[in-house]
This record gives sequence, C-alpha cells and structure tokens, in this order.
Amino acid sequence: MQHVLELIRQNGDLFYLITFVWTALEGETFVIFAALAAQKGLLNIWALFLAAWGGSMCGDQLFFFVGRRYGARLIKRFPRIEPKLAPVFSALEKYATGFILSYRFMYGVRNVSGIAVGMSHLPWRQFALVNCAAAFIWAAAFCGGGYLFGDVVARMAGGTGEEEVGQQLHTLTFSIMLAFVLIVGSHVLVSRRRKKREALEKQQAENAGSKDAA
Repeated sequence: MQHVLELIRQNGDLFYLITFVWTALEGETFVIFAALAAQKGLLNIWALFLAAWGGSMCGDQLFFFVGRRYGARLIKRFPRIEPKLAPVFSALEKYATGFILSYRFMYGVRNVSGIAVGMSHLPWRQFALVNCAAAFIWAAAFCGGGYLFGDVVARMAGGTGEEEVGQQLHTLTFSIMLAFVLIVGSHVLVSRRRKKREALEKQQAENAGSKDAA
C-alpha cells in the first residue's frame, strides 16, 4: 500500500498512466490499493477504472500479437514454456470464450495465456471482442473490490508479501466468478427446461384438441 501512495504523491495525474502500463502486465494488488486510495479521496475511481480497463485490454492484445507473430520462435528459444501452453491449447479448443473471460483470474497464467491464444487459430477479431469484455470485468472486479474492501486487503498484506496477497486475491476472485457462472448457468438450464416442458405441454394440449375436434 505504501508504494502506491508514494507513486500517487510523486506523480499526481500521471499515476493513471502508470496504472495503464502496470495493468498491461499484471497489477491486481496494485489496482486494489489504488482503489483504496480512491476511496480515501486521493484518486478518481472512474479514471482509475478506465486506466485499468485500457491497460489490461491493450496488454493482452499485445501478448496475443506476440503469440500470433512470434509464437513458434518463442517455443524454440524458450522450450520450458511449452508444457505450460499445452493445457491452455486444450482449454481453448473446448471453451475459447469462457477461457478468455476467466484466465485473468487464474494466478500466474495471464501473460502466457495471451501468447498461447495468439498461437491458436482463434480469429483476432473474436479475441479482441472477448478480451475487451474480459478486461472490463477484471477492472470492475478489482477496482470495485478495492474501493469497497481495500481496508481488509491492506490488513491482509500487513504480515504477508505482495505476491502471496495477489495469489490469495486471484483465488478468491476466481472462486467468486466460478460460483457466479455456476449460479447463472444453473438458472439458464432451469429456464430452458421449463420452456421446453411448457412448449411440450402446449403441443400436447393442441394435439388433444385436434383429436377432439376430429
């Protein structure tokens, strides 16, 4: 928290540009603490949100471009990353949209995932659209979470390293997101089954009416 406050004091409005650059790489804990500073009146929360959204979106778009243009060369030069890419490719084949929406919330795989998606056959227009939505969700989650619960996170960080706090935040937000998806998914399935049942009952009633008329 202290290094974020120091950056705000030293840079003023340039802090939003720093946020843009920082979130292009990672920056979850950074955004949480910056949002806490906004809660205390040191920053504009909407400007912070836009900077985090834009930085996250542009950063992953850049990683996608790197994967699309230089992916094969990267694997040849850094063969250690290939095992990390295998599960990403597997997930992409089955759940491209869901994976792109969620990988920001998985600790330690964001940048590698962006490169891996670029190496896949996914059209860049499709990635750009989903990436924009994913960055919006990510920025809203961490800016909103920091603004509302930043004090709790600051106390968590009191006796722990920032990396560990970041990992805990990733786990928490991913769990919340997964629970949300499960709830929404269950609701959609129940609604579809109810509509199918009602349509079937309606059709059966119409068929019965036709037989009676005959």
